[in-house]
Amino acid sequence: MPQTKMKLVVTGDDFGYCPRRNQGIVDCFQAGGLSNVSLLVNAAAAKEAADLAKRHNIPIGLHANLSEGVPVCESLQTDSTLINHRGFLHGKMGFRQALQRGQLSMKQVELELRAQVRLFTELTGHLPHHMDGHQHVHVLPGVREVFAQVLSDLRILFTRVPVEAGLHGCTWLPPNLHRFYKQVEQDALDSIPVFTRYGIRWPDTYLGLTTIGHNMSVSNLQRALRLALPAARSASSSVEDLDSAVTAELMVHPGYPSLPQQGGCGEGPDDFSQSADRQHELSVLSDPALLDLYRQERVQLCAFKDL
Repeated sequence: MPQTKMKLVVTGDDFGYCPRRNQGIVDCFQAGGLSNVSLLVNAAAAKEAADLAKRHNIPIGLHANLSEGVPVCESLQTDSTLINHRGFLHGKMGFRQALQRGQLSMKQVELELRAQVRLFTELTGHLPHHMDGHQHVHVLPGVREVFAQVLSDLRILFTRVPVEAGLHGCTWLPPNLHRFYKQVEQDALDSIPVFTRYGIRWPDTYLGLTTIGHNMSVSNLQRALRLALPAARSASSSVEDLDSAVTAELMVHPGYPSLPQQGGCGEGPDDFSQSADRQHELSVLSDPALLDLYRQERVQLCAFKDL
């Protein structure tokens, strides 16, 4: 047997968003295109998602959500810095703007994160195997310290650090998205000393920003994998790592398009969720050509709990 070069965690984000997302994620897992999922506990179909994970033995972690829908913590649902005048979380960019203006209480961020872990445990019967952030909120300034403290206290070992080797040479992303992802990457780099101090772990490298939605293809994933390997090698600190498989996480969003008014986190499904992009990702991830590529490149799919 050729030696494995990479252990790859393929994480399906937004599990629980809607019944059609859930079904697509289960189908993708059963087809061998997915090895791990990340649950939105405040989403419309979260309980169904947790039940499906149990039924199909799908490794599951928490997709901590501070930006979309309604807080889980009841005391934060009516009077808190985390919600707008309509009672909803501030949104992907609104959360970042409120944070920059110093308007968010980190104590309330901590309360909400702990409430989401509690609900996750109630739904699944166990602590998350890993915990990341919906729309990458977990690496933002201020939030990253609170996030790391919660993980450390609860002994949740793994998180996501979204630094992708192929981002800077990527030519197909529109300028606004490229700028946003570069900021995400900088925030992630700034999080590394914080996560390290708290003993939090993450894979050697990360993929997924350049392959979201219609940008996902077997050739783009092949490019991402081949760029990720040397990046992972350079991230490995010990000599022995040169002889062992590197670890990586691929963030994906497979599913079937959400039906209007069905799903989301309280405000209905967003445009991306209702588009064909989700099903496109499902098709690519399940493509025998991609599964063959994994074999050729000696990539072994696994979950965070296997690292």
